Amino acid sequence: MTDAPATALRSAGTRLPVSALDPFDRDVLEDPLPLQAALRDAGPLVYLSTHDVYAMARYEQVYAALRDWQSFESGGGVGLSNFRTGKPWRSPSILLEADPPYHDAPRRVLAGLLGPHTQRRLRDKWRAAAADLVDELLAGHTGNSAEFDAVASLAEAFPLRAFPDAVGIPDSGRENLLPFSDFLFNAFGPRNDLVALGAPRARELSAWVNSHCQREALTEDGFGAQIWAAADRGELTPEQAPLVVRSLFAAGVDTTVHGLAALLHALATHPAQWQRLRAEPRLVRVAFDEAVRWASPVQTFFRTATGDIRVAGGVVPAGAKVLLLLGAANRDPRRWDAPDAFDLSRDPSGHLGFGFGLHQCVGQHIARLEAECLLTALAERVETIELAGPTRRRPNNTLRAWDSVPIRVRLAR
Repeated sequence: MTDAPATALRSAGTRLPVSALDPFDRDVLEDPLPLQAALRDAGPLVYLSTHDVYAMARYEQVYAALRDWQSFESGGGVGLSNFRTGKPWRSPSILLEADPPYHDAPRRVLAGLLGPHTQRRLRDKWRAAAADLVDELLAGHTGNSAEFDAVASLAEAFPLRAFPDAVGIPDSGRENLLPFSDFLFNAFGPRNDLVALGAPRARELSAWVNSHCQREALTEDGFGAQIWAAADRGELTPEQAPLVVRSLFAAGVDTTVHGLAALLHALATHPAQWQRLRAEPRLVRVAFDEAVRWASPVQTFFRTATGDIRVAGGVVPAGAKVLLLLGAANRDPRRWDAPDAFDLSRDPSGHLGFGFGLHQCVGQHIARLEAECLLTALAERVETIELAGPTRRRPNNTLRAWDSVPIRVRLAR
């Protein structure tokens, strides 16, 4: 770790705690909870000397910053790179990294596309698809138990089966969506070894994704075609349309995959909660949101201060990058009772796992629907879930993701 420049320390002011902790250290990425607790305890606003940024880890401040896009903009980049002071080394997201008025039209089109009418239309189809997937998985085993990897066989398999169909992406090449997403989320952090690891395939993956955002690559009955139809009506520009399709990939796949993996791990390690869920199926969506709060698959996002912004007695100077620790806020004891417990008795509404305010995840309702369909199918067929071996994380600068969660299930009689 290196000391921050003296100018940065002076701008931080003597009233602010200064920390040399590095949220992107590999050991921290493996287990971020101690760092999160340390930053929450340090104060509502902390200067991180390692990366010359300010950090908020308490719920009150993170929530307020997410809502106040006028003070903490996304247009400067939601990663460590500051788009206001340097040329972006990656393409900005048309949704995540744009503020009004540039953000408005793409957001409006996607929000209309993924609204309640769409969810009602998809529910029966996705429930049938989830039932088929679980039946296929269990049919490959003899006796009243089965073992498989919850990440590959469920958390990844179902979203990659259901959502690309809805978008209008052909079957071939769908496996590219996950490594592409992994690289993008790594790119929100420093240009470390995790970014370097994904760099060799970045051009290939980007080319595949970009080509499948074009009108001619999409089926005529999917979300992608509807986005291009919105461009034909003048609601988007032709240049915006493929970028909105690309944002849709992340909205419906990434959020769901990592949320489902977190949920399945939580249920495998909390058997009483699984039994409660089976007894009370109405808790399916509560379980998904509680898992997203408890595990926070998206751990962090950055904002950029648009002026000298006062936060709880401290000041973030204009142009400074601000790290919002969503995972820390979601376990803040100032906001949540027993925050480290995974508990279906809790009301998890208000968690920040999908962000909040103007830039909250546009695909969160789709993610909840996918989780509802898959978990319902599983609960109807499986009596118990437990870990069947060591789990393995997938290190990422932004995500707290699972690479492998082997589970053993006992079939319901």
